Amino acid sequence: MPRAGLDRASVIAAASELADEVGFPRLTMGLLAERVGVRTPSLYKHVDSLDALQRGVGLQAVRDIGAALTRAAVGRSGPDAVRAIAETYRKWALDHPGRYAASVRAPRPEDEEYQAVAYEAVQILVDAVAGFGLTDERAIDAVRALRTVVHGFVGLENDDAFQMGRDPADSYRFVVDTLISGMQAEAAVGGPGIMRLHAGEGA
Repeated sequence: MPRAGLDRASVIAAASELADEVGFPRLTMGLLAERVGVRTPSLYKHVDSLDALQRGVGLQAVRDIGAALTRAAVGRSGPDAVRAIAETYRKWALDHPGRYAASVRAPRPEDEEYQAVAYEAVQILVDAVAGFGLTDERAIDAVRALRTVVHGFVGLENDDAFQMGRDPADSYRFVVDTLISGMQAEAAVGGPGIMRLHAGEGA
């Protein structure tokens, strides 16, 4: 039976759920049409193409990740904020593997809406790192390191690449704590700095 009240938002929501189940690369208009109970051509009333559908899933995923990280970081700074953000990021990515895969696609330079949402998500990390009192240059390095560590670990874990007996959660905390220790050591030898991204920039 066709789903009542179908619109762009509900199509994107259904596609996001389907991406988590089958994997983002396997998301197709045909599979989505089956999921929502319509013929495939009917979907084009709400999204122009598969690329537009993928963009919609990715954009909403970045918004959702950003909202989750914001909630995790409230009232925290420095090491506490980084730990909370890292744990929240990992949990969200493991709970939503398809959406997470969609979220890491780089937005097109001309896509101002996507660029703005991605900027806000990165700014959460910038604000957390600011609590270490790093210089501007080292703060950028720290944000990039944090993004690399978290994304790399979660990507490997989602691909079931960790086969040794150690619980990945324990290894993840070790990696994050090691990164925090490095930030603290760098802050101890460098001068304080204040960094904020400008709209349209990413770390």
